[in-house]
Amino acid sequence: MTTLSLKTLSIKTAMAALVAGSLAMTAGGTAFARADGAGMDPAKFQQRIEKRVDKALDGTTATADQKKKITEILQAAFGDMKGLHDKRTEVRKALQEAMSAPTIDPAKIEQIRAEQVKMLDDSSKRFTKALIDAGNVLNAEQRQAFFKKWNERGRGHGPHKG
Repeated sequence: MTTLSLKTLSIKTAMAALVAGSLAMTAGGTAFARADGAGMDPAKFQQRIEKRVDKALDGTTATADQKKKITEILQAAFGDMKGLHDKRTEVRKALQEAMSAPTIDPAKIEQIRAEQVKMLDDSSKRFTKALIDAGNVLNAEQRQAFFKKWNERGRGHGPHKG
């Protein structure tokens, strides 16, 4: 391959990684933004989590105290991840600026990509910790029922297929 071909391939690879990272972060952050870009009311979002926990534990032997603990765990996690959503917007803007510059700086784009990957990893770690903490509040039977229902989408969309 020529140097130009390697450089083009390198830029294409970096762009594919950035797009993939952006999509993954967007999937995790859609809970905090409406289609018009305005942020969701935090109180309404907290209520949505409470309703989702109630629905996921409906028909189980989970106590009101267990439901309350799980709701608090998940509300705290989503609250913590709100900051990552805000940061993702900044990183997306930086990528747009880097790609719109008169000269493409592969090192700058790599730095932005690495930042996106770190944010995705931080978000994943925080949510995984919340799921583990929530799972530890329940017995095995309750936990199985909870996670089965938690992964189902509401509003008639059918089960979530990851």
